[in-house]
Amino acid sequence: MAAGGGTRAIIAALLANAGIAVAKFIGFLITGSSSMLAESVHSVADTSNQGLLLLGQKTSRRSATREHPFGFGRDRYFYSFIVALMLFSLGSAFAIYEGVHKLQHPEALTSPMVAVVILVVAIILETFSFRTAIVESRKVKGDVSWWGFIRQSRSPELPVVLLEDAGALFGLVFALFGVGLSVITGDAEWDAVGTLMIGALLGVIAIILIIEMKSLLIGEGATPRESDAIAAAVVDGRVERLIHIRTQYIGPDELLVAAKIALAPGLPLTEVATEIDAAERRIREAVPAARLIYLEPDLDRTPAAT
Repeated sequence: MAAGGGTRAIIAALLANAGIAVAKFIGFLITGSSSMLAESVHSVADTSNQGLLLLGQKTSRRSATREHPFGFGRDRYFYSFIVALMLFSLGSAFAIYEGVHKLQHPEALTSPMVAVVILVVAIILETFSFRTAIVESRKVKGDVSWWGFIRQSRSPELPVVLLEDAGALFGLVFALFGVGLSVITGDAEWDAVGTLMIGALLGVIAIILIIEMKSLLIGEGATPRESDAIAAAVVDGRVERLIHIRTQYIGPDELLVAAKIALAPGLPLTEVATEIDAAERRIREAVPAARLIYLEPDLDRTPAAT
């Protein structure tokens, strides 16, 4: 569900941003608005970003090789990290540069109502894309908050699209603010102020994404809820205790579980194998993402057990 929902959200954002980018650039050529130019570059970057997310989903499905025995699931993390960098460089840095330039050399807008109309239409289209991302995210986020979902999600596409769409929507509002005040006051510097607001917003979003995607790329373990479910599933039958456990997501949909478990002493080898197989089944039922499981049997050597 997470992968399919992520793809739908990405495609919706790609189609919306591609159309909006063309409209914004035409608006910039007509009006000369720096806010429109910043938003044009922002939408071009977003469109490229969605293409990178789709590429990451495709390459992550490659079969495991001897050199990469755990497969290529982290490709989705890598391309999401590149998306965050592009959002910062092409989106935030360019908007701030353009805003500072227009503050130093303000230029009156030409046909500003054209920009207003384009921005209003773009807000409507971006709202549709943002709504799609919200609907698909609700299917997988559970009862955690939206901030918790962004921090805890091991599938990168939906948090990336959510923050991108939110940034695009607020960026359009800031552009409309800048252009509108320029029209009302006759002062072109307001257009530059709107551009700087867009740059600051994109910078904050990009930094959040860079931090989160870097963490996923390095390797994150199971969520607290998943860890508790695994621990509860292990202890059953002749498994007396979970001695220690290590987990890591090697892809958004694939969790590696390595644990040492205490078995009842004196079990024959065949029964040890049976207990391990049963424990693996219980773990997979509790946490379907736990596809790779390595359990090491041992005796409970705690003082109480002794």
